[in-house]
Amino acid sequence: MAVYEEQEYNQPFSLRLWAKMFPLFRSYKKYFLTTMGLNIFLAAVDILVPLFQSYAIDHFITKNTLDGLGPFAAAYVLMIAAQTVSVYVSVHAATTIEMNLGRDLKWMQFKHLQTLSFSYYNTTPVGYIHARVMSDTLKIASMVAWGLVDMFWAFLYVVTVFAVMLVLNAGLALIIMLVVPGIALLTVYFQNRILHWNRKIRRINARITSAYNEGITGVKTSKSMVIEEDNDREFYRRTSEMHQAASRSAKLNAVYIPLILFFGSVVSAIVLAKGGGMVQKDWMRLGTLSVFISYAVVIFEPIQQLARLLSELISCQANIERVMDLLEQEPNVVDREDVTERYGDAFTAKRENWERIRGDIVFEDVSFMYPDGKEYVLEHFDLHVPAGMNVAIVGETGAGKSTLVNLLGRFFEPTKGRILIDGVDYRERSQLWLHSQMGYVLQNPHLFSGTIRENIRYGRLDATDAEVEEAARQVSADTVAAKLPDGYESDVGESGGRLSVGEKQLISFARAILANPAIFVLDEATSSIDTKTEQLIQNAVEHLLKGHTSFVIAHRLSTIRRADLILVVRDGKIMEQGTHQELLARKGYYYELYSRQFEEEAAMRVFAGEKT
Repeated sequence: MAVYEEQEYNQPFSLRLWAKMFPLFRSYKKYFLTTMGLNIFLAAVDILVPLFQSYAIDHFITKNTLDGLGPFAAAYVLMIAAQTVSVYVSVHAATTIEMNLGRDLKWMQFKHLQTLSFSYYNTTPVGYIHARVMSDTLKIASMVAWGLVDMFWAFLYVVTVFAVMLVLNAGLALIIMLVVPGIALLTVYFQNRILHWNRKIRRINARITSAYNEGITGVKTSKSMVIEEDNDREFYRRTSEMHQAASRSAKLNAVYIPLILFFGSVVSAIVLAKGGGMVQKDWMRLGTLSVFISYAVVIFEPIQQLARLLSELISCQANIERVMDLLEQEPNVVDREDVTERYGDAFTAKRENWERIRGDIVFEDVSFMYPDGKEYVLEHFDLHVPAGMNVAIVGETGAGKSTLVNLLGRFFEPTKGRILIDGVDYRERSQLWLHSQMGYVLQNPHLFSGTIRENIRYGRLDATDAEVEEAARQVSADTVAAKLPDGYESDVGESGGRLSVGEKQLISFARAILANPAIFVLDEATSSIDTKTEQLIQNAVEHLLKGHTSFVIAHRLSTIRRADLILVVRDGKIMEQGTHQELLARKGYYYELYSRQFEEEAAMRVFAGEKT
């Protein structure tokens, strides 16, 4: 089972890359300042709590008196209350940053994806895109909202604690500080290895998700080919790899955490022993010793946190690289600035400036090479299609039949030459203007989750129920609704999964008819429909395409015998062109294709008769 292997992102830490995110951060400057300011206060409270404890020991416990306990208790309660409120406000601010930053990143990527050319989607798996919009966005938002703030708190806390300890007793402070570099190196060593295995776990998990998805969506193929055992073996192998990686990560944590606890206990014991002797000799107050014990016990946690968050920060850079890689993708087809100024773009259309297309199309000395190709698939091609003409494009599978309609729809642009629509180079007008006046019925149509009525209405959102049902009736899509208990209100399921391919094609055809475009493109739209249904739709097509320029990519040659012009494609080249009768009379490549298909269909009819 093939698995897409994405690019590895292992660049060293780069502030320049993070700087690309700063414009987004500025939108939430108020929340950043709030949570940073409150974390300064919270760090101060965490440092003051042991000092309050020291004061209580030296002034109340050691002296065996309660004088002044009231004001002390009131100050302590006030500090804890302020800490509680600060935690609430800080968490609210961080959550606001996380939710809004995540939303903005998702929206930016989704909006940008709608501007990219079809070639990007042809070469980029859906799972890759989904991971950027969802997983990577979530990781970045979480790191910015919580990770950076926690790093700030931990750094501030560690520096201030060491400063306080040096002021209280430099000797004991140095004992603790001597252990810190060892703890830091130990943390970096283990965190790097834990991070390595966690990254591997995520990669394996992506493969498992992909395999699981393919196993579910391709269950019919698996059962028909009896490869369940192979799928099971492959799935077990991948989950075993993940189990091994997760076990390695768990073992590292199982060694690392006790080591840190051990060193923390050793340092606490040393401080207690040394400090206890100082207290006995009256070189130090008991309260001061309690402060050192408290700091010695907790100081290693923020140090660990700093090391862990630094590793996560470096790891998060890969998420930023992937998101920025998507956002910096440039579409292959872009409208000029003056064109956008006049016609608008996909998000701010200036429909009042859109001219109505009549459908007169001219391919003028067009040569075309795919962006990643090395040779022309179309050279010096000339064709005039008057408004209302029906053009059929035929050829064997993989011959390049879709190239012409891809150029016509401006999903790609000519490498050389130009394409005129109504006498104007279509690059002088916007892509949205063109696409809004073209109707597509694809070989594998996509339906959205929702009802039959809703899917047909996507052709024209302001259409009435009567208009929707009339469009369905004209292409026999009403028979699909009639079979279902809720009629037009029947849910088609995810991607139309509750309907057959033929039924989905009928609905998509009704959707195109409702839009009433000037130009129709039918990409083998009847290849998956049975003969009876095909006849119904052919009658509707002949009636509805009158007055519309249309391009039909045909698999069954019998369906395009009445076409005004037939283009015969072979190896990406136009081999022949003419009417059905003209091409048969030449007895060339089209004649061979037609004769071969006629014999195959005749054999199939004989076979079907015998089976009957």
